[in-house]
Amino acid sequence: MGDPAMTHHLGGPESDAKIADRQSRYERLADSGQGRMFKIEDTVSGQAVGSVGYWERTWRDQQVYETGWSVFPAFQGRGIASTATAEAVASATSERKLRCLHAFPSVDNPPSNAVCRKLGFTLLEECVVEYPPGSFMRCNEWRLDLFGEKLG
Repeated sequence: MGDPAMTHHLGGPESDAKIADRQSRYERLADSGQGRMFKIEDTVSGQAVGSVGYWERTWRDQQVYETGWSVFPAFQGRGIASTATAEAVASATSERKLRCLHAFPSVDNPPSNAVCRKLGFTLLEECVVEYPPGSFMRCNEWRLDLFGEKLG
């Protein structure tokens, strides 16, 4: 989150203090019962190449999961984000807790929108999301029914 190339679609790099705070929240997330974060590793070298996760949030007066992913530039374009996000979807599905999983990639981020399309998310509409706090971005709202049914 401190790399300008990695945060281009997310409002820019964060300070070291914000990154440390984020890491601490990620480490506590699974124990909270409100989501999970995963490190994405290269299967050959075991090297960290990114992260993926899901967490609870209120969206349009409903409790849903939101998902997000990030793959280091040197590893992009290999299908890693799709594979890792599919595994996060499987984890969220296995919990049988919340029905809907949402993703909010920037409208200017074709690869992340392609991940949603590839994994069967439904594109609902363009919207404005505050991320990070104090910064607003135009996003596509994608939704996936974790219970395996088509939502209207």
